[in-house]
Amino acid sequence: MKKTLRIGSLTIGGGAPLRVESMLKTRLPDTEACLAQLQELKKEGCELVRVALPTAELKDCLRTLCERAPLPLMADIHFDPDIAVAAIEAGCPSIRINPGNMGSPQRLTSVVELARDRGVVIRIGANSGSINAEQLRQSGGDRGAALALAVSQQMEMLLSRKFYDVIVSAKSTDIAETLRANVLLNERYGDFPFHVGITESGSGLDGIVKSACGLSRLFAMGIGDTMRVSLSQPPADEVRAAYSILRALDLRQRGGKLISCPTCGRRQLDVADAVPEVREILGSLPDGYTVAVMGCEVNGPREARHAQLGIAGSPNGLVVFREGEIVARIEKGASVIEALRPYLPKKS
Repeated sequence: MKKTLRIGSLTIGGGAPLRVESMLKTRLPDTEACLAQLQELKKEGCELVRVALPTAELKDCLRTLCERAPLPLMADIHFDPDIAVAAIEAGCPSIRINPGNMGSPQRLTSVVELARDRGVVIRIGANSGSINAEQLRQSGGDRGAALALAVSQQMEMLLSRKFYDVIVSAKSTDIAETLRANVLLNERYGDFPFHVGITESGSGLDGIVKSACGLSRLFAMGIGDTMRVSLSQPPADEVRAAYSILRALDLRQRGGKLISCPTCGRRQLDVADAVPEVREILGSLPDGYTVAVMGCEVNGPREARHAQLGIAGSPNGLVVFREGEIVARIEKGASVIEALRPYLPKKS
């Protein structure tokens, strides 16, 4: 049974849902901007947010943010164990470190002991830029295996200190490297929660598709307890993309689910115009509730009969249907949303 960890009120691993993460893209000293971004992330369904802590001098800023944050935070720390200590003392419930760059074995021990005393979860891990020449040599030039070796070395530093509240992570911008590393690590440390993602995936459609391709293959192998879609754009976009991936794979549902036809010359409804209107109401629907927007009656009640509610164009206007059965015919000129409204369920 996979180990279950708790970060604040959030559970990770074990029987918990696959969690959605993002990272603040505002600077820590601007507390109000950070809080505004956290509120937006919470609204989109984000469950854990990483925040960069570049210096120990920002300890008080982090403390204030932890006290006011609507979501659990994870402080992101590099190279300096004093920064890790500052994050823990500021009340941050989780930190992300590379145990190998904590200065010395003694200084790492001090970080680990403080984390143990305060009940802080440590996420360790490496990305493709963390691989050194010796790790690559030991792995025979296999970059995925070298990435797994880098993470294994970090993991053993914590396990040798009998610290077990650990999240494992190995990410590359290369999908094949990411898959190889995670498969190897899962064979060895599969009892621990894994954070997964394709790092530096880019932006827009290409970035989302790249992340979806890599993540879906990891999920199919049962690897992944938390995820991030890393995009060069606002963090709320990362969260929306994450839930789109999870919905498509039937791993998690949040709000309603939209299906729509690609349209053809038979269409009696402009689906491209109607879809954005319907998408706006999905958040108010029960999780997993399916709404269909179809161009004609052929693609409507027939091909979309699995939808719990749907609308389709007809020669005389619109038809509203439930699980393939027409429940209303609406004259031309009516609003799609107003036609659907009487039949929409309330979110429980």
